Amino acid sequence: MQRMTEQELTNDVVARFGKTPDARLRQLMQALVRNLHSFAREVRLTEDEWMATIQFLTATGQISDNVRQEFILLSDTLGLSMMVDMINHGSDSAGVTEPTVLGPFYVPGSPERGSGESMIEFEDDGEESIVSGRVLSADGTPIAGAVLDVWQNSANMFYAVQQPDVQPPTNLRGIYRSDDEGRYAIRTIRPTPYPIPADGPVGAMLVATARHPMRPAHIHVKASAPGFRSVATHVFDKRSEFLDSDPVFGVKDSLIVEFNPGDDGLLHCEVDFVLDPA
Repeated sequence: MQRMTEQELTNDVVARFGKTPDARLRQLMQALVRNLHSFAREVRLTEDEWMATIQFLTATGQISDNVRQEFILLSDTLGLSMMVDMINHGSDSAGVTEPTVLGPFYVPGSPERGSGESMIEFEDDGEESIVSGRVLSADGTPIAGAVLDVWQNSANMFYAVQQPDVQPPTNLRGIYRSDDEGRYAIRTIRPTPYPIPADGPVGAMLVATARHPMRPAHIHVKASAPGFRSVATHVFDKRSEFLDSDPVFGVKDSLIVEFNPGDDGLLHCEVDFVLDPA
């Protein structure tokens, strides 16, 4: 009797999914099997390495909860989140704001804030700043009533959701809207670098692969408007460390901006958000 080959095993497993009623699920499962088997063959995966992977994934699930999603963090640090984002939200239109990772600390339901209103609710010696600009269509037309859902970490390097006993829950979070000329203004603090959670399996992976956990300083923005494609993006501080080694691969040159001193004693940052028509 002829012995089964590695490729024959792969073919058999792929065929078992051939009767999956949902065509898209069938495509996903068969491609997943082919690529997992190909990986195992390429690296000649040992039983110890297979078990270590199972234990790693188990620990990733065990540390996750309704606030911390270690699997998203794992996806981020493998560049998968950024790849999915580019596939689904990339644009061929010149000048359109580039997307980047949403991150694990987004919380829906931020408070509505007026133009120029501060979203600082916790004093931590951060450098007060005004982020302002316009929301535009790809052809340069101002977009009135666009929604900017904004959030960032405190100067102590933590997001409000990470410190429920320290920071007010809506600190450095806010929903702003553009005016009739597409203009908006946000009063906040200059962002600071911070570490992604490194006390779990993902942190152990970073240590083992000689990578650091520090994200460069940035502000998160989800920009949307009726009739346009929404975008989740970042505003990166040009003077920040770690711009060339972001552990979640979120930095893009077009998203890096200057924070400059103003005559009013505040830092000022000018950023336009350009949206593609839907």
